[in-house]
Amino acid sequence: MPRANLFAKMMLILTLMWIPVALLYGYSNKTTTDVLRQELGESNRNQLAFFQSQVNTNIEMLASWPNLLIHDPDIESFRKLYTNGGYFNLDEINLVKRIQNKLSIQESSSNWKSRLHLYSPSLRRVVSENDARAYDPTALQAQIKPGWQVNRATDGSEDIFRFSWFTVAPYGIDDPALEAETIVELEFDSRNIQNMLDKFKTDGRHDPFYYRGDMGTIYNRTSDRDLTGRMMQKLNVSPLPESDNLTVRIDGEPYMVSIVLSKETGWYLIDYMPMADMLEPIRKSNLLFYSSILMLLVMGSVAAYLLYVQVQIPIRQLIRGFQSLQQEDYSVRIKPKGRNEFSFLSERFNQMVDQIQNLFEHVYLEQLHVKEARLKQLQSQINPHFFYNCLSFVTSMAKLGRMDAVVAMSHSLSRYYRYTTRQERELVPLREEAEFVRHYLEIQKMRMNRLDYVIDLPETLLDLYVPPLMLQPLVENAVIHGIEPHAEAGLIRITGELNDDGDVILRVEDNGGGLEAGEREQLERRLIEPMGEETGCGLWNVNQRLQLRGGREAGVRTERSPIGGLSVSLVWNENTLGKTDEADTLRRRSG
Repeated sequence: MPRANLFAKMMLILTLMWIPVALLYGYSNKTTTDVLRQELGESNRNQLAFFQSQVNTNIEMLASWPNLLIHDPDIESFRKLYTNGGYFNLDEINLVKRIQNKLSIQESSSNWKSRLHLYSPSLRRVVSENDARAYDPTALQAQIKPGWQVNRATDGSEDIFRFSWFTVAPYGIDDPALEAETIVELEFDSRNIQNMLDKFKTDGRHDPFYYRGDMGTIYNRTSDRDLTGRMMQKLNVSPLPESDNLTVRIDGEPYMVSIVLSKETGWYLIDYMPMADMLEPIRKSNLLFYSSILMLLVMGSVAAYLLYVQVQIPIRQLIRGFQSLQQEDYSVRIKPKGRNEFSFLSERFNQMVDQIQNLFEHVYLEQLHVKEARLKQLQSQINPHFFYNCLSFVTSMAKLGRMDAVVAMSHSLSRYYRYTTRQERELVPLREEAEFVRHYLEIQKMRMNRLDYVIDLPETLLDLYVPPLMLQPLVENAVIHGIEPHAEAGLIRITGELNDDGDVILRVEDNGGGLEAGEREQLERRLIEPMGEETGCGLWNVNQRLQLRGGREAGVRTERSPIGGLSVSLVWNENTLGKTDEADTLRRRSG
Protein backbone atom coordinates (compact mmCIF):
# COMPACT_ATOMS: atom_id res chain seq x y z
CA MET A 1 0.00 0.00 0.00
CA PRO A 2 1.59 3.32 -1.07
CA ARG A 3 2.26 5.79 1.69
CA ALA A 4 0.38 9.07 1.54
CA ASN A 5 2.62 12.10 1.05
CA LEU A 6 2.64 15.15 3.26
CA PHE A 7 0.34 17.11 0.97
CA ALA A 8 -2.32 14.37 1.02
CA LYS A 9 -2.08 14.08 4.81
CA MET A 10 -2.44 17.83 5.34
CA MET A 11 -5.37 18.00 2.92
CA LEU A 12 -7.00 15.13 4.81
CA ILE A 13 -6.47 16.93 8.13
CA LEU A 14 -7.90 20.19 6.72
CA THR A 15 -10.90 18.33 5.34
CA LEU A 16 -11.50 16.53 8.63
CA MET A 17 -11.25 19.88 10.44
CA TRP A 18 -13.74 21.65 8.21
CA ILE A 19 -16.30 18.83 7.88
CA PRO A 20 -17.50 19.14 11.54
CA VAL A 21 -17.55 22.94 11.23
CA ALA A 22 -19.61 22.75 8.05
CA LEU A 23 -21.97 20.16 9.57
CA LEU A 24 -22.46 22.19 12.76
CA TYR A 25 -23.00 25.36 10.77
CA GLY A 26 -25.44 23.55 8.49
CA TYR A 27 -27.38 22.24 11.48
CA SER A 28 -27.36 25.66 13.14
CA ASN A 29 -28.42 27.31 9.90
CA LYS A 30 -31.27 24.83 9.42
CA THR A 31 -32.47 25.39 12.98
CA THR A 32 -32.25 29.16 12.55
CA THR A 33 -34.10 29.00 9.25
CA ASP A 34 -36.88 26.85 10.70
CA VAL A 35 -37.27 29.12 13.71
CA LEU A 36 -37.20 32.24 11.55
CA ARG A 37 -39.74 30.75 9.15
CA GLN A 38 -41.99 29.82 12.05
CA GLU A 39 -41.67 33.21 13.74
CA LEU A 40 -42.17 35.12 10.50
CA GLY A 41 -45.22 33.00 9.71
CA GLU A 42 -46.64 33.59 13.16
CA SER A 43 -45.90 37.31 12.95
CA ASN A 44 -47.49 37.59 9.53
CA ARG A 45 -50.55 35.66 10.71
CA ASN A 46 -50.86 37.94 13.73
CA GLN A 47 -50.67 40.97 11.44
CA LEU A 48 -53.41 39.49 9.28
CA ALA A 49 -55.51 38.77 12.35
CA PHE A 50 -55.08 42.36 13.54
CA PHE A 51 -55.93 43.68 10.10
CA GLN A 52 -58.94 41.38 9.99
CA SER A 53 -60.07 42.68 13.36
CA GLN A 54 -59.88 46.26 12.01
CA VAL A 55 -62.04 45.33 9.03
CA ASN A 56 -64.47 43.48 11.27
CA THR A 57 -64.63 46.44 13.63
CA ASN A 58 -65.62 48.72 10.77
CA ILE A 59 -68.20 46.23 9.54
CA GLU A 60 -69.63 45.73 13.01
CA MET A 61 -69.81 49.49 13.52
CA LEU A 62 -71.71 49.87 10.25
CA ALA A 63 -74.00 46.98 11.22
CA SER A 64 -74.87 48.76 14.48
CA TRP A 65 -76.23 51.86 12.73
CA PRO A 66 -79.62 50.41 11.74
CA ASN A 67 -80.30 49.40 15.36
CA LEU A 68 -79.64 52.95 16.46
CA LEU A 69 -81.78 54.49 13.72
CA ILE A 70 -84.78 52.26 14.35
CA HIS A 71 -85.14 53.74 17.81
CA ASP A 72 -84.84 57.33 16.59
CA PRO A 73 -88.04 59.37 17.37
CA ASP A 74 -88.33 60.73 13.83
CA ILE A 75 -88.04 57.24 12.34
CA GLU A 76 -90.59 55.93 14.84
CA SER A 77 -92.92 58.76 13.72
CA PHE A 78 -92.18 57.85 10.09
CA ARG A 79 -93.21 54.24 10.59
CA LYS A 80 -96.68 55.37 11.82
CA LEU A 81 -97.16 57.70 8.91
CA TYR A 82 -99.87 57.09 6.33
CA THR A 83 -100.56 59.28 3.29
CA ASN A 84 -103.85 60.37 1.86
CA GLY A 85 -103.78 60.22 -1.90
CA GLY A 86 -100.05 59.39 -2.02
CA TYR A 87 -98.75 62.88 -1.22
CA PHE A 88 -96.93 64.23 1.86
CA ASN A 89 -98.11 67.31 3.66
CA LEU A 90 -95.72 69.95 4.90
CA ASP A 91 -95.10 68.29 8.26
CA GLU A 92 -94.43 64.99 6.63
CA ILE A 93 -92.05 66.57 4.17
CA ASN A 94 -90.13 68.18 7.04
CA LEU A 95 -90.02 64.80 8.79
CA VAL A 96 -88.54 63.15 5.70
CA LYS A 97 -85.93 65.90 5.41
CA ARG A 98 -84.94 65.45 9.04
CA ILE A 99 -84.56 61.70 8.47
CA GLN A 100 -82.43 62.29 5.35
CA ASN A 101 -80.28 64.66 7.30
CA LYS A 102 -79.77 62.05 10.02
CA LEU A 103 -78.93 59.38 7.41
CA SER A 104 -76.35 61.74 5.89
CA ILE A 105 -74.80 62.47 9.27
CA GLN A 106 -74.63 58.76 10.07
CA GLU A 107 -73.00 57.90 6.72
CA SER A 108 -70.37 60.60 7.14
CA SER A 109 -69.43 59.39 10.62
CA SER A 110 -67.28 56.59 9.18
CA ASN A 111 -64.24 56.51 6.89
CA TRP A 112 -66.00 53.88 4.84
CA LYS A 113 -68.30 55.00 2.11
CA SER A 114 -71.71 53.54 2.84
CA ARG A 115 -75.39 54.15 2.11
CA LEU A 116 -78.43 53.89 4.39
CA HIS A 117 -81.95 53.19 3.12
CA LEU A 118 -85.10 53.49 5.25
CA TYR A 119 -88.04 51.43 3.98
CA SER A 120 -91.63 52.14 5.11
CA PRO A 121 -93.92 49.21 4.18
CA SER A 122 -96.98 51.26 5.12
CA LEU A 123 -96.05 54.03 2.71
CA ARG A 124 -94.31 51.74 0.19
CA ARG A 125 -91.57 54.34 0.14
CA VAL A 126 -87.80 54.16 0.63
CA VAL A 127 -85.91 57.18 1.98
CA SER A 128 -82.17 57.66 1.32
CA GLU A 129 -79.83 60.58 1.77
CA ASN A 130 -80.89 62.30 -1.42
CA ASP A 131 -84.13 60.64 -2.40
CA ALA A 132 -87.53 59.40 -1.25
CA ARG A 133 -89.18 57.10 -3.77
CA ALA A 134 -91.49 54.14 -4.07
CA TYR A 135 -90.12 50.59 -4.10
CA ASP A 136 -91.30 47.16 -5.20
CA PRO A 137 -92.15 45.01 -2.15
CA THR A 138 -91.63 41.82 -4.15
CA ALA A 139 -88.08 42.80 -5.13
CA LEU A 140 -87.38 43.84 -1.53
CA GLN A 141 -88.74 40.54 -0.25
CA ALA A 142 -86.15 38.65 -2.38
CA GLN A 143 -83.30 40.77 -1.01
CA ILE A 144 -84.04 40.54 2.72
CA LYS A 145 -82.05 37.64 4.24
CA PRO A 146 -80.30 37.23 7.57
CA GLY A 147 -76.64 38.23 7.81
CA TRP A 148 -74.50 40.04 5.28
CA GLN A 149 -75.58 39.70 1.68
CA VAL A 150 -72.98 40.02 -1.10
CA ASN A 151 -73.75 40.77 -4.72
CA ARG A 152 -71.28 40.99 -7.55
CA ALA A 153 -71.33 44.04 -9.82
CA THR A 154 -69.05 45.34 -12.54
CA ASP A 155 -67.40 48.74 -12.62
CA GLY A 156 -65.72 48.89 -15.98
CA SER A 157 -63.37 45.87 -16.19
CA GLU A 158 -63.24 45.31 -12.43
CA ASP A 159 -65.59 43.31 -10.27
CA ILE A 160 -67.23 45.20 -7.40
CA PHE A 161 -68.79 43.34 -4.49
CA ARG A 162 -71.72 45.08 -2.72
CA PHE A 163 -72.33 44.16 0.93
CA SER A 164 -75.80 44.81 2.43
CA TRP A 165 -77.31 44.36 5.90
CA PHE A 166 -81.05 44.53 6.67
CA THR A 167 -82.57 45.40 10.07
CA VAL A 168 -86.36 45.17 10.59
CA ALA A 169 -88.74 46.31 13.31
CA PRO A 170 -90.42 44.71 15.00
CA TYR A 171 -88.21 41.61 15.22
CA GLY A 172 -89.35 38.04 14.65
CA ILE A 173 -91.93 38.60 11.87
CA ASP A 174 -92.28 36.06 9.08
CA ASP A 175 -92.42 38.37 6.05
CA PRO A 176 -90.45 41.53 6.76
CA ALA A 177 -91.14 43.05 3.34
CA LEU A 178 -94.91 43.10 3.99
CA GLU A 179 -95.32 42.87 7.72
CA ALA A 180 -92.48 45.00 9.11
CA GLU A 181 -93.15 48.54 10.25
CA THR A 182 -89.62 49.77 9.44
CA ILE A 183 -86.73 48.30 7.42
CA VAL A 184 -83.25 49.82 7.45
CA GLU A 185 -80.70 48.71 4.85
CA LEU A 186 -76.95 49.40 5.20
CA GLU A 187 -74.90 49.03 2.01
CA PHE A 188 -71.21 49.42 1.17
CA ASP A 189 -68.97 48.02 -1.57
CA SER A 190 -65.59 46.26 -1.70
CA ARG A 191 -63.65 49.42 -2.56
CA ASN A 192 -63.58 50.24 1.14
CA ILE A 193 -61.85 46.93 1.80
CA GLN A 194 -59.49 47.58 -1.15
CA ASN A 195 -58.44 50.86 0.46
CA MET A 196 -57.51 49.06 3.64
CA LEU A 197 -55.68 46.32 1.67
CA ASP A 198 -53.65 48.99 -0.15
CA LYS A 199 -52.70 50.63 3.12
CA PHE A 200 -51.75 47.27 4.65
CA LYS A 201 -49.60 46.38 1.63
CA THR A 202 -47.55 49.58 1.90
CA ASP A 203 -46.32 48.45 5.34
CA GLY A 204 -44.15 45.65 3.98
CA ARG A 205 -43.59 42.94 1.31
CA HIS A 206 -47.24 41.82 1.44
CA ASP A 207 -49.77 41.12 -1.29
CA PRO A 208 -53.01 40.56 0.69
CA PHE A 209 -56.39 39.76 -0.82
CA TYR A 210 -59.81 38.47 0.23
CA TYR A 211 -61.18 35.29 -1.21
CA ARG A 212 -64.50 33.51 -1.06
CA GLY A 213 -65.03 30.43 -3.14
CA ASP A 214 -68.64 31.10 -4.18
CA MET A 215 -68.04 34.78 -4.94
CA GLY A 216 -64.51 35.58 -6.07
CA THR A 217 -61.50 37.64 -5.01
CA ILE A 218 -61.07 41.16 -3.68
CA TYR A 219 -57.58 42.27 -4.78
CA ASN A 220 -55.52 45.19 -3.63
CA ARG A 221 -55.05 47.65 -6.43
CA THR A 222 -51.39 46.74 -7.10
CA SER A 223 -51.83 42.99 -6.74
CA ASP A 224 -50.08 40.48 -9.00
CA ARG A 225 -53.33 38.90 -10.13
CA ASP A 226 -51.71 36.20 -12.25
CA LEU A 227 -49.59 34.99 -9.35
CA THR A 228 -52.58 35.29 -6.99
CA GLY A 229 -54.70 33.17 -9.34
CA ARG A 230 -52.05 30.45 -9.54
CA MET A 231 -51.73 30.63 -5.76
CA MET A 232 -55.45 29.97 -5.34
CA GLN A 233 -55.27 27.03 -7.74
CA LYS A 234 -52.77 25.46 -5.39
CA LEU A 235 -54.77 26.33 -2.27
CA ASN A 236 -58.14 25.11 -3.59
CA VAL A 237 -56.89 21.55 -3.78
CA SER A 238 -58.07 21.06 -0.18
CA PRO A 239 -60.46 23.00 2.12
CA LEU A 240 -58.91 26.14 3.53
CA PRO A 241 -58.27 26.26 7.30
CA GLU A 242 -59.67 29.04 9.45
CA SER A 243 -56.18 30.19 10.46
CA ASP A 244 -52.87 28.71 9.40
CA ASN A 245 -49.47 29.19 7.74
CA LEU A 246 -48.76 27.13 4.62
CA THR A 247 -45.89 26.77 2.17
CA VAL A 248 -46.83 26.79 -1.51
CA ARG A 249 -44.39 26.30 -4.40
CA ILE A 250 -44.99 28.09 -7.68
CA ASP A 251 -42.47 27.54 -10.49
CA GLY A 252 -40.17 25.95 -7.94
CA GLU A 253 -40.09 29.03 -5.71
CA PRO A 254 -41.54 28.62 -2.20
CA TYR A 255 -44.04 31.12 -0.81
CA MET A 256 -45.22 31.41 2.78
CA VAL A 257 -49.00 31.81 2.79
CA SER A 258 -50.95 33.06 5.84
CA ILE A 259 -54.72 32.54 6.06
CA VAL A 260 -57.29 34.09 8.45
CA LEU A 261 -61.06 33.59 8.13
CA SER A 262 -63.55 36.44 8.79
CA LYS A 263 -66.47 34.80 10.59
CA GLU A 264 -68.63 37.93 10.12
CA THR A 265 -68.50 37.88 6.31
CA GLY A 266 -67.24 34.34 5.52
CA TRP A 267 -64.32 35.73 3.46
CA TYR A 268 -60.71 34.49 3.81
CA LEU A 269 -57.99 37.08 4.24
CA ILE A 270 -54.90 35.63 2.51
CA ASP A 271 -51.38 37.03 2.29
CA TYR A 272 -48.23 35.52 0.80
CA MET A 273 -44.55 36.39 0.82
CA PRO A 274 -41.64 34.85 -1.14
CA MET A 275 -39.50 32.75 1.15
CA ALA A 276 -36.41 33.93 -0.72
CA ASP A 277 -37.10 37.52 0.33
CA MET A 278 -37.54 36.55 3.96
CA LEU A 279 -34.47 34.34 4.04
CA GLU A 280 -32.27 36.67 1.97
CA PRO A 281 -30.17 37.80 5.00
CA ILE A 282 -29.57 34.17 5.97
CA ARG A 283 -28.71 33.31 2.36
CA LYS A 284 -26.17 36.13 2.26
CA SER A 285 -24.75 34.97 5.59
CA ASN A 286 -24.50 31.41 4.24
CA LEU A 287 -22.81 32.62 1.09
CA LEU A 288 -20.31 34.62 3.13
CA PHE A 289 -19.63 31.66 5.44
CA TYR A 290 -19.16 29.09 2.68
CA SER A 291 -17.06 31.54 0.66
CA SER A 292 -14.87 32.02 3.73
CA ILE A 293 -14.65 28.24 4.19
CA LEU A 294 -13.70 27.79 0.55
CA MET A 295 -11.12 30.58 0.73
CA LEU A 296 -9.61 29.11 3.92
CA LEU A 297 -9.56 25.67 2.29
CA VAL A 298 -7.79 27.09 -0.77
CA MET A 299 -5.31 28.95 1.44
CA GLY A 300 -4.77 25.78 3.48
CA SER A 301 -4.24 23.82 0.25
CA VAL A 302 -1.70 26.36 -0.95
CA ALA A 303 0.09 26.24 2.43
CA ALA A 304 0.07 22.42 2.35
CA TYR A 305 1.37 22.42 -1.22
CA LEU A 306 4.16 24.88 -0.36
CA LEU A 307 5.11 22.77 2.64
CA TYR A 308 5.03 19.68 0.43
CA VAL A 309 7.21 21.31 -2.23
CA GLN A 310 9.59 23.04 0.17
CA VAL A 311 9.98 20.19 2.68
CA GLN A 312 8.81 16.76 1.59
CA ILE A 313 10.08 16.80 -1.99
CA PRO A 314 13.63 17.84 -0.93
CA ILE A 315 13.58 15.20 1.83
CA ARG A 316 12.36 12.59 -0.67
CA GLN A 317 15.12 13.58 -3.10
CA LEU A 318 17.69 13.19 -0.33
CA ILE A 319 16.27 9.77 0.59
CA ARG A 320 16.39 8.63 -3.04
CA GLY A 321 19.89 9.96 -3.34
CA PHE A 322 21.06 7.96 -0.30
CA GLN A 323 19.23 4.87 -1.59
CA SER A 324 21.00 5.18 -4.95
CA LEU A 325 24.27 5.69 -3.10
CA GLN A 326 23.54 2.55 -1.08
CA GLN A 327 23.09 0.68 -4.36
CA GLU A 328 26.56 1.89 -5.48
CA ASP A 329 25.20 4.39 -7.98
CA TYR A 330 27.75 7.16 -7.57
CA SER A 331 26.45 9.15 -10.53
CA VAL A 332 23.41 10.31 -8.58
CA ARG A 333 23.11 14.07 -8.08
CA ILE A 334 20.44 16.27 -6.51
CA LYS A 335 19.53 19.49 -8.27
CA PRO A 336 19.20 22.24 -5.62
CA LYS A 337 16.15 24.48 -5.88
CA GLY A 338 15.93 27.89 -4.28
CA ARG A 339 18.15 29.20 -1.52
CA ASN A 340 17.15 27.47 1.70
CA GLU A 341 18.37 24.84 4.12
CA PHE A 342 17.49 21.97 1.80
CA SER A 343 19.42 23.47 -1.10
CA PHE A 344 22.41 23.71 1.24
CA LEU A 345 21.98 20.02 2.17
CA SER A 346 21.66 19.11 -1.53
CA GLU A 347 24.88 20.92 -2.39
CA ARG A 348 26.71 19.21 0.47
CA PHE A 349 25.28 15.84 -0.61
CA ASN A 350 26.52 16.39 -4.18
CA GLN A 351 29.97 17.33 -2.88
CA MET A 352 30.06 14.21 -0.70
CA VAL A 353 29.03 11.96 -3.62
CA ASP A 354 31.65 13.64 -5.84
CA GLN A 355 34.35 12.86 -3.31
CA ILE A 356 33.14 9.28 -2.84
CA GLN A 357 32.88 8.75 -6.60
CA ASN A 358 36.35 10.16 -7.23
CA LEU A 359 37.78 7.97 -4.48
CA PHE A 360 36.06 4.84 -5.72
CA GLU A 361 36.92 5.50 -9.36
CA HIS A 362 40.53 6.10 -8.42
CA VAL A 363 40.73 2.89 -6.43
CA TYR A 364 38.73 1.00 -9.02
CA LEU A 365 40.90 2.32 -11.86
CA GLU A 366 44.03 1.30 -10.01
CA GLN A 367 42.62 -2.18 -9.50
CA LEU A 368 41.68 -2.37 -13.16
CA HIS A 369 45.15 -1.24 -14.17
CA VAL A 370 46.57 -4.00 -12.03
CA LYS A 371 44.26 -6.51 -13.70
CA GLU A 372 45.13 -5.15 -17.15
CA ALA A 373 48.81 -5.39 -16.31
CA ARG A 374 48.22 -8.96 -15.27
CA LEU A 375 46.30 -9.59 -18.47
CA LYS A 376 49.09 -8.10 -20.55
CA GLN A 377 51.55 -10.20 -18.64
CA LEU A 378 49.49 -13.28 -19.40
CA GLN A 379 49.14 -12.15 -22.98
CA SER A 380 52.86 -11.64 -23.26
CA GLN A 381 53.50 -15.17 -22.06
CA ILE A 382 53.20 -18.06 -24.47
CA ASN A 383 50.38 -20.36 -23.53
CA PRO A 384 52.28 -23.62 -23.14
CA HIS A 385 49.42 -25.88 -24.13
CA PHE A 386 48.47 -23.75 -27.10
CA PHE A 387 52.10 -23.39 -28.13
CA TYR A 388 52.85 -27.12 -27.65
CA ASN A 389 49.82 -28.08 -29.68
CA CYS A 390 50.88 -25.72 -32.48
CA LEU A 391 54.51 -27.13 -32.48
CA SER A 392 53.13 -30.66 -32.45
CA PHE A 393 51.03 -29.79 -35.45
CA VAL A 394 54.10 -28.32 -37.25
CA THR A 395 56.14 -31.45 -36.49
CA SER A 396 53.44 -33.75 -37.77
CA MET A 397 53.02 -31.78 -40.97
CA ALA A 398 56.80 -31.73 -41.52
CA LYS A 399 56.99 -35.55 -41.20
CA LEU A 400 54.17 -35.86 -43.71
CA GLY A 401 55.93 -33.51 -46.05
CA ARG A 402 53.18 -30.96 -46.03
CA MET A 403 55.37 -27.92 -46.08
CA ASP A 404 52.51 -25.60 -47.08
CA ALA A 405 50.73 -26.39 -43.79
CA VAL A 406 53.98 -25.83 -41.89
CA VAL A 407 54.44 -22.43 -43.57
CA ALA A 408 50.80 -21.40 -43.00
CA MET A 409 50.96 -22.35 -39.30
CA SER A 410 54.22 -20.47 -38.87
CA HIS A 411 52.90 -17.32 -40.49
CA SER A 412 49.67 -17.41 -38.45
CA LEU A 413 51.58 -18.02 -35.19
CA SER A 414 53.98 -15.14 -35.85
CA ARG A 415 51.16 -12.73 -36.61
CA TYR A 416 49.16 -13.92 -33.59
CA TYR A 417 51.99 -13.46 -31.08
CA ARG A 418 53.18 -10.22 -32.67
CA TYR A 419 49.66 -8.69 -32.03
CA THR A 420 49.44 -10.01 -28.45
CA THR A 421 52.95 -9.07 -27.31
CA ARG A 422 53.33 -5.66 -28.95
CA GLN A 423 49.98 -4.06 -28.04
CA GLU A 424 50.55 -0.63 -26.46
CA ARG A 425 47.60 1.33 -27.81
CA GLU A 426 44.44 1.77 -25.70
CA LEU A 427 42.17 1.79 -28.78
CA VAL A 428 42.63 -0.04 -32.08
CA PRO A 429 40.45 -0.22 -35.21
CA LEU A 430 37.96 -3.06 -35.19
CA ARG A 431 39.38 -4.06 -38.55
CA GLU A 432 42.73 -5.00 -36.90
CA GLU A 433 40.95 -6.81 -34.04
CA ALA A 434 38.94 -8.84 -36.60
CA GLU A 435 42.09 -9.70 -38.54
CA PHE A 436 43.76 -10.85 -35.32
CA VAL A 437 40.79 -13.08 -34.54
CA ARG A 438 40.89 -14.52 -38.05
CA HIS A 439 44.56 -15.57 -37.57
CA TYR A 440 43.60 -17.20 -34.28
CA LEU A 441 40.77 -19.11 -35.93
CA GLU A 442 43.01 -20.19 -38.81
CA ILE A 443 45.43 -21.68 -36.30
CA GLN A 444 42.59 -23.52 -34.53
CA LYS A 445 41.18 -24.64 -37.88
CA MET A 446 44.50 -26.21 -38.85
CA ARG A 447 44.44 -28.18 -35.62
CA MET A 448 40.70 -28.99 -35.78
CA ASN A 449 39.53 -29.92 -39.27
CA ARG A 450 35.81 -29.79 -38.33
CA LEU A 451 36.10 -26.15 -37.28
CA ASP A 452 34.63 -23.58 -39.61
CA TYR A 453 34.00 -19.87 -39.03
CA VAL A 454 32.22 -16.90 -40.56
CA ILE A 455 33.24 -13.26 -39.93
CA ASP A 456 30.48 -10.95 -41.17
CA LEU A 457 31.16 -7.39 -39.99
CA PRO A 458 29.76 -4.32 -41.87
CA GLU A 459 32.24 -1.80 -43.21
CA THR A 460 30.67 0.87 -40.99
CA LEU A 461 31.84 -1.07 -37.93
CA LEU A 462 35.34 -1.90 -39.12
CA ASP A 463 36.42 1.75 -38.78
CA LEU A 464 35.29 1.98 -35.16
CA TYR A 465 37.93 2.02 -32.43
CA VAL A 466 37.75 -0.54 -29.63
CA PRO A 467 40.03 -1.61 -26.79
CA PRO A 468 42.49 -4.29 -28.01
CA LEU A 469 41.95 -7.98 -27.24
CA MET A 470 38.22 -7.45 -26.71
CA LEU A 471 36.96 -9.96 -29.27
CA GLN A 472 39.58 -12.73 -29.02
CA PRO A 473 38.64 -13.90 -25.47
CA LEU A 474 35.05 -14.47 -26.66
CA VAL A 475 36.24 -16.48 -29.66
CA GLU A 476 38.65 -18.49 -27.49
CA ASN A 477 35.83 -19.37 -25.06
CA ALA A 478 33.66 -20.44 -28.01
CA VAL A 479 36.42 -22.75 -29.31
CA ILE A 480 37.42 -24.24 -25.96
CA HIS A 481 34.01 -24.55 -24.26
CA GLY A 482 31.64 -24.68 -27.25
CA ILE A 483 33.41 -26.60 -30.05
CA GLU A 484 36.09 -28.88 -28.54
CA PRO A 485 33.83 -30.74 -25.99
CA HIS A 486 31.18 -31.54 -28.65
CA ALA A 487 32.20 -33.69 -31.64
CA GLU A 488 29.17 -32.62 -33.67
CA ALA A 489 29.93 -28.90 -33.23
CA GLY A 490 32.20 -26.99 -35.53
CA LEU A 491 30.83 -23.57 -36.51
CA ILE A 492 31.74 -20.15 -35.11
CA ARG A 493 29.99 -17.07 -36.43
CA ILE A 494 31.09 -13.46 -35.77
CA THR A 495 28.58 -10.75 -36.70
CA GLY A 496 27.93 -7.11 -35.81
CA GLU A 497 25.39 -4.36 -36.21
CA LEU A 498 24.85 -0.66 -35.50
CA ASN A 499 21.20 0.17 -34.60
CA ASP A 500 19.36 3.50 -34.92
CA ASP A 501 20.18 4.48 -31.32
CA GLY A 502 23.93 4.30 -32.03
CA ASP A 503 24.41 1.05 -30.09
CA VAL A 504 27.16 -1.28 -31.41
CA ILE A 505 26.60 -5.03 -30.96
CA LEU A 506 29.32 -7.62 -31.74
CA ARG A 507 28.22 -11.27 -31.47
CA VAL A 508 30.30 -14.43 -31.23
CA GLU A 509 28.15 -17.55 -31.68
CA ASP A 510 28.85 -21.27 -31.75
CA ASN A 511 26.76 -24.34 -32.42
CA GLY A 512 28.00 -26.23 -29.40
CA GLY A 513 26.07 -27.35 -26.32
CA GLY A 514 25.35 -23.84 -25.07
CA LEU A 515 24.12 -22.90 -21.57
CA GLU A 516 20.71 -23.04 -19.91
CA ALA A 517 18.95 -19.79 -18.92
CA GLY A 518 19.91 -20.18 -15.27
CA GLU A 519 23.55 -20.82 -16.18
CA ARG A 520 23.61 -17.75 -18.40
CA GLU A 521 22.18 -15.57 -15.60
CA GLN A 522 24.77 -16.94 -13.20
CA LEU A 523 27.55 -16.18 -15.71
CA GLU A 524 26.39 -12.58 -16.21
CA ARG A 525 26.11 -12.11 -12.44
CA ARG A 526 29.74 -13.26 -12.01
CA LEU A 527 30.87 -10.73 -14.60
CA ILE A 528 29.67 -7.77 -12.47
CA GLU A 529 30.91 -9.17 -9.16
CA PRO A 530 34.50 -8.90 -7.96
CA MET A 531 36.59 -11.55 -9.70
CA GLY A 532 36.88 -14.80 -7.75
CA GLU A 533 38.59 -18.08 -8.28
CA GLU A 534 35.65 -19.47 -10.28
CA THR A 535 35.33 -16.40 -12.51
CA GLY A 536 37.07 -16.56 -15.88
CA CYS A 537 39.68 -13.86 -16.18
CA GLY A 538 39.14 -13.19 -19.93
CA LEU A 539 35.38 -12.49 -19.99
CA TRP A 540 35.43 -10.67 -16.64
CA ASN A 541 38.27 -8.40 -17.79
CA VAL A 542 36.56 -7.68 -21.12
CA ASN A 543 33.31 -6.75 -19.33
CA GLN A 544 35.08 -4.49 -16.80
CA ARG A 545 37.15 -2.69 -19.44
CA LEU A 546 34.09 -2.13 -21.63
CA GLN A 547 32.01 -0.75 -18.76
CA LEU A 548 34.81 1.51 -17.65
CA ARG A 549 34.87 3.18 -21.05
CA GLY A 550 31.25 2.80 -22.11
CA GLY A 551 29.37 3.15 -18.81
CA ARG A 552 26.98 0.78 -17.08
CA GLU A 553 24.93 0.28 -20.24
CA ALA A 554 27.96 -1.30 -21.97
CA GLY A 555 29.27 -4.80 -21.27
CA VAL A 556 28.97 -8.50 -22.09
CA ARG A 557 25.55 -10.07 -22.78
CA THR A 558 24.69 -13.75 -23.27
CA GLU A 559 21.79 -15.52 -24.93
CA ARG A 560 20.99 -18.71 -26.79
CA SER A 561 22.31 -18.73 -30.32
CA PRO A 562 19.98 -19.36 -33.27
CA ILE A 563 22.55 -21.88 -34.61
CA GLY A 564 22.22 -23.97 -31.45
CA GLY A 565 24.92 -23.00 -29.00
CA LEU A 566 25.78 -19.88 -26.99
CA SER A 567 25.78 -16.31 -28.26
CA VAL A 568 28.04 -13.84 -26.42
CA SER A 569 27.69 -10.15 -27.36
CA LEU A 570 29.70 -7.01 -26.72
CA VAL A 571 27.40 -3.98 -26.42
CA TRP A 572 28.31 -0.27 -26.22
CA ASN A 573 27.34 3.06 -27.72
CA GLU A 574 29.49 4.25 -30.59
CA ASN A 575 29.91 7.71 -29.00
CA THR A 576 31.47 6.36 -25.81
CA LEU A 577 34.63 4.69 -27.18
CA GLY A 578 35.67 7.05 -29.96
CA LYS A 579 36.04 6.68 -33.72
CA THR A 580 39.63 7.79 -34.37
CA ASP A 581 43.01 7.38 -32.82
CA GLU A 582 42.97 11.13 -32.06
CA ALA A 583 40.21 10.38 -29.59
CA ASP A 584 42.42 7.69 -28.16
CA THR A 585 45.23 10.22 -27.74
CA LEU A 586 42.95 12.65 -25.96
CA ARG A 587 41.80 9.94 -23.57
CA ARG A 588 45.37 8.99 -22.70
CA ARG A 589 46.32 12.60 -22.09
CA SER A 590 43.29 13.24 -19.85
CA GLY A 591 44.03 10.06 -17.90
